[in-house]
Amino acid sequence: MSYRVGVDIGGTFTDFAVLDEANRLYTLKVFSTPGKPGGEVIAGLAALRERYGIAPADITYFTHGTTVGVNTIIQRNGAALCLITTENFQDVLELGRLKTPDVYSLFSRRPRPLIGKDRVFQVRERILHDGTVLTALDEDSARAAIAQAVAFGAGGLVVALINAYRNDVHEQRIRAIAAEMAPDLPVTCAAEVWPVVREYERTVTAVLNAYVQPRMSHYLTSLQAALREAGVPAEAQITKSNGGVMRAELGKTACVDVLLSGTASGVTGACHVARLGGFRNVASLDIGGTSADVALIIDGAAQYGTGEQIGQFQLHVPSVSVASIGGGGGSIARVDEQGVLKSGPASAGSEPGPACYGRGGTLATTTDAFVVCGFLGQVELAYGAVGIDRTRAEAAIAPLAASLGLDVRQAGESIIKVATSGMYAEMTKVFARHGMEAKAFALMAFGGAGPMMACFVAREAGIGTVLVPPTPGVLSALGGLVCDTRNDFIRTLFCVLTTQTMPVLKDAFAELEVQARTWLRDEQLHPGEATVNWSADMRYEGQSFEIETMLDPDLVASGDVAAIAAAFHAEHLRLYDHSDPDAPVQVINARVVISAANPRPAFVAQPEDPYDAAPEREVSVFHDGAIVQAGLFRRDALRPGARFAGPAIIAQNDTTTCLPNGFRGRVDGWGNLVLEQEFAS
Repeated sequence: MSYRVGVDIGGTFTDFAVLDEANRLYTLKVFSTPGKPGGEVIAGLAALRERYGIAPADITYFTHGTTVGVNTIIQRNGAALCLITTENFQDVLELGRLKTPDVYSLFSRRPRPLIGKDRVFQVRERILHDGTVLTALDEDSARAAIAQAVAFGAGGLVVALINAYRNDVHEQRIRAIAAEMAPDLPVTCAAEVWPVVREYERTVTAVLNAYVQPRMSHYLTSLQAALREAGVPAEAQITKSNGGVMRAELGKTACVDVLLSGTASGVTGACHVARLGGFRNVASLDIGGTSADVALIIDGAAQYGTGEQIGQFQLHVPSVSVASIGGGGGSIARVDEQGVLKSGPASAGSEPGPACYGRGGTLATTTDAFVVCGFLGQVELAYGAVGIDRTRAEAAIAPLAASLGLDVRQAGESIIKVATSGMYAEMTKVFARHGMEAKAFALMAFGGAGPMMACFVAREAGIGTVLVPPTPGVLSALGGLVCDTRNDFIRTLFCVLTTQTMPVLKDAFAELEVQARTWLRDEQLHPGEATVNWSADMRYEGQSFEIETMLDPDLVASGDVAAIAAAFHAEHLRLYDHSDPDAPVQVINARVVISAANPRPAFVAQPEDPYDAAPEREVSVFHDGAIVQAGLFRRDALRPGARFAGPAIIAQNDTTTCLPNGFRGRVDGWGNLVLEQEFAS
C-alpha cells in the first residue's frame, strides 16, 4: 500500500492528511516545535506509524506548507543583508511608495526597511527604460561596494539596479565580480527574482527573497535529510503562495514563492471541497492558534493578486488573495489602560499555549473563553494530544473578569464577542475589496479553531450558511494533496496597444510560454500535460495602476487589437462600473501561468437519508447571557442526512464545531456540515 502525505505546519499544531490507494483519508495533529523546525514532521511520521501502521517507506508523495519564511519576516531575524543600487537611488527602500500603513492614524509609521541605509551602496551605471546602456558599469565602484558589504559581514548581497528588468547585464556583471571577490557571499539579482517595472516593488521583492533564504534553505535541507533518515523515499514538495506546489529543492532559492505556503494550500483545499459540494461562492475562514485568514472563492475559483501583506511588507509576486486578521484560538485577551477588553494580536502559540492546555500558559485566550463557557472541554482534543483543564482556564480569565466587574463565564463570553467582532470587522474589508456582499456567500470554516468560531462570525456578518468540511482541522494539509504544480512568468512591455506593437506582444507571450514549459519539464520534472493561461496587466494611458485581464491566445495570435482592448474595457467595467472604449490602452506586463495536475483523491458522495440525530448527551453551556442545554454530537456518528439544531457541539478528533442559538445543521452527501442560520422574518 502506498500513501500520499500532506502536512501543514501551524503556530500551535502541525496537521497531517494522508491518502492511501483506495482514497481512504487518515488525519493527525501533533504539537508544532518552533524551536526545532522540522521536528514536528518527524514526530508526526512516528505517530502515523504508531496510530495507523503507515510506514515511512510506503510514502510515495510528500508535500507540506511551512511558515518559516513568513515568521522570519515577522520576527525580523533573517539574513544580515547589504544592497547595491544605481548611483543616486540609494533611498529606494526608505522611500517605498510614501504610504503609511493606516492613513487614518496620526501615529502610523511605515515599517523600518529590512536593510538599513548604512548597508546600501551605490555603483555608477545607467540603463534606460528601453534597455539601452547609457552609462557602462564602473567596475571600480562595484568592487568598492562589494568590499564594503564584506567588511560589514553581510550574510547576503542584493543587487537591484534601475531598469534592470529590461536589461540585467550590469546586475549579472556585479554578481560575477562578487563571485571573484567573495565566493561564499550569496548574491540575489532583483531582475531574476521578479523582472517587473517599478523599482521599489522589484527591489523589496528581491530583499524579501534574500532575507529568508538562509533560514529557508537550512530548513528545507534539514527536512530533506530527516525524511531520508526516516526512510521516506518520496522527494519533498512544498506548497506555493500561488496555490500550486513545487519541489522543495527549488524552494531553497525561489523563497519568495513560498512565503504564503501554508495559507494558500488552505484556500486550495477549500476550493476543492466547495466544488464537490456545489457551492460556487464561498468565503474561506481558516482560524488556527495565532491567526485567522480569509479568502474569497468566486464562481468556484480562488482569487489571485499581488501586494498581499507579509508581516509589514507587501509581497509583489502572484499569490492567493488572502487577508490575515491576526486573531486565533490562542489570541491573548487583555484589558487595556482605558478598561476596554481587547483580543490579540499577541498569541500563546503552542508554547506555552492556552492556559487550559496545561502546558504552562497562564494568560487568558479565546480557547480558554470557549472552555469556561462550556463549548470546549467535553471531550479530548487533537487526537488525545490535549486534555482540557477548565480550572486553569477559569484562573486565567478571573483577573480580567474582576477588572470588568463580571463573573468568569460572562467574561469568557465577552472575550468570544470581542474576538468575533474583530474578525467580522476585517472580513467586511475583504468583501468590500472585491465589491461583494457577505450575504451572497457561504462561510467555510476550517483550521483548528475555525469551526469553533465560524457560526458566531456568521451571526455578526449576516451570512446565512456555514460549511464545515469532514476534516476541517487538517484541510490545509489536505489542500497540499490537491494542489497543481504551478508557476508564474512575467515580462514588462510598457507599450500602447496598437497594430504596430502586436508583434512585441506576440513574441513576449511565445517566449514566456517556452520558458514555462521548460520550467515544468526540466526543473519540476513533471511528466503530465499542462494548462497554460495568458493574461496582461493593462490600463488606460495616464492611469497609475493596471488590472490583470485574461486573454485568449488565439486573439493574440490573430493580432486582433480591438478584441484585446475590448477584453480590458469589459474587465474595467466589471471592477469599477465604468469604462472608456475610446481611450488608448497600455499593456504593462505580459503574464503566463502554467499548471499541471497532480493525482487527486476521487471522493464519492453518499446518498442522504434524512433523520433527526440524537445527541450523545446534553451539556450545560453559557450562551447569550444564560446557562442553556446544548446537544453534544460525535462527528463520526452523524451519517449523511443527519439533522440537528443549536445550541449544539459537534466533536471530532481535529476540531470542535459550535452551533449557537438560531442555527440548524445537516450532513450532506460529501460529509460536510451545512449549518444554516434562521433569520428573523
